Amino acid sequence: MQFEDESGRQWVAGTREEDTPRHHTRWYLVFHPAGQDDPIIPMSEVRWQTEETAERTLRTMSTFELRRRLHTALSRQLGPAPTG
Repeated sequence: MQFEDESGRQWVAGTREEDTPRHHTRWYLVFHPAGQDDPIIPMSEVRWQTEETAERTLRTMSTFELRRRLHTALSRQLGPAPTG
């Protein structure tokens, strides 16, 4: 699912399958800049049981929700803001 962030940059929300012997909740949310496969920005707390469910959910997510989740994932990757 492609969408535009607040600054006009294009992003893709997709899924990745975790390499695990678990048979459930293996699929998780990832983001990457449109037109690039890297960097992958994971949001592993958003999970689905099947790829089909993940794709269906992504198709129904609003741009607002995708932006909110991207912002959270990017903030986590950048770490806390410097103080002082």
